[in-house]
Amino acid sequence: MIHSIISTIARPYWLSLILAGLISACAVGPDFKQPEPPKTNSYTENPLPQKLVTTPGIPGGEVQEFAQGVDIAADWWTLYHSPELDALIKKALQQNPTLGAADAALRSAQENVNAQIGGQYFPAIGLNGSGSRQQVPNAAFGVPGSGTNIYNLYNTNVNVTYRLDVFGGARRTVESAQAQAEYQQFLLEGAYLSLTSNIVTSAIQEAALRAQMQSTAEILKAQTNLANLTESQLLIGTVSKVDVTSQKALVANSQVDLFTYERNLAFVRNQLAVYTGELPSNANIAKFDLSSLRLPATLPLSVPSSLVRQRPDVRAAEARLKATNALVGVATANLLPQINLSASIGSEALSTGALFGPNAALWSVAGGLFQPLFQGGQLLAQRRGAMANYEQAVYQYQATVLTAFQEVANALRALETGAQVLKSATDAERYAYETLDLVQQQYKLGTASYLSVLYYQNQYQLAKVKSVSAQATRFADTAALFAALGGGWWNRTGPAFQPKDLVNQNPK
Repeated sequence: MIHSIISTIARPYWLSLILAGLISACAVGPDFKQPEPPKTNSYTENPLPQKLVTTPGIPGGEVQEFAQGVDIAADWWTLYHSPELDALIKKALQQNPTLGAADAALRSAQENVNAQIGGQYFPAIGLNGSGSRQQVPNAAFGVPGSGTNIYNLYNTNVNVTYRLDVFGGARRTVESAQAQAEYQQFLLEGAYLSLTSNIVTSAIQEAALRAQMQSTAEILKAQTNLANLTESQLLIGTVSKVDVTSQKALVANSQVDLFTYERNLAFVRNQLAVYTGELPSNANIAKFDLSSLRLPATLPLSVPSSLVRQRPDVRAAEARLKATNALVGVATANLLPQINLSASIGSEALSTGALFGPNAALWSVAGGLFQPLFQGGQLLAQRRGAMANYEQAVYQYQATVLTAFQEVANALRALETGAQVLKSATDAERYAYETLDLVQQQYKLGTASYLSVLYYQNQYQLAKVKSVSAQATRFADTAALFAALGGGWWNRTGPAFQPKDLVNQNPK
């Protein structure tokens, strides 16, 4: 009675799904449609200048201009004209373990696609063979008496099983696996982009720290000389003890800054060593200097509609969207009839000699149909869950696209303002130095107070550090733009991970 009621209620629903699957003659579930790119012609709210402000004569002050619609070179870091940087990135692409792990994950996902194709699209064929010695009482054959029969039994057969993919569940499963492989591919491209851009920015950071250390050391030397002069003047009574201690405090503070720069420089070099897959003690990293770097003169700016095809994170989000979309089809197909075919052919005999004789042959052919009727709502819940996962992937894709455009817009504005900041910082450093020099001369002649010298020393130190920081920012912001636009991985001819030695990489 209960079975009859369930069948009566469910029949219209099942029939509609079966009819829809048969009429469409394709896989059930929604077909994936590639999201359209955002409809915009600009990355920023306000127009960008064609050329950025220049500050001739110092690193990072060269001419830079935007080139609309120009593609990005795969080895964009070579535009910095640093052989040491090129060699460091080449080494990292061969040895970085994170990149190697991403490459292995991609190969695993690709093999999973092959496994799904083999398991879903083709019949499973197996060969079985067995031999046994048995004792059976006569009673088992209906023969009276207490006797027994002892005999050998040999069997060999070939089994074939195949599930008909009437509603496309197998096709959707393979489609999901292929999308997962695409996802891993773009995770690898993302790791490649992150590694190359991080090495560039770390090298720039090292160069900036060296410049700041050099500037601080020069300032410290001048401060120490002034401290010695102040002590000499204390002996003749032209300055007070407060003037001496104040100058010595300034010297000590500069020494603290110098030690801090040295520590941060060590941290950056250690990070560069790890990027190249080396221990910090064995890395032998080249030293970088701002004066040895060249600011890329041309800034390629791809059209906004192409950004979603260039960013690895957006492509990965799209692949995840495709995978979850296919899983909706799998969950839908699980609600529909499952048709299984099987066949077996072989032989069975009492001796090995007769095993392949004409009287030992046996075979069977079978077909089965399974239609889920009631499983406590499990399959329907799984389908609703698959649909919710797809909806989640849609929102994640949208968020990834928004973040991509935000990063490009941030990089463009950073470049524009960074050029202006460098010019102002350079002017401030020059004026601060000229002012300090005048005040120090006046102090030596006794026409300026020590407090004035102390104040302008601080001003010059701050201006010098800001100027160096502004120079490094120009280099780093340029790298950030290349990374935000995708890094040109689509123009690369070789693989992302390029290990020199593949021995023991693939155990047999």
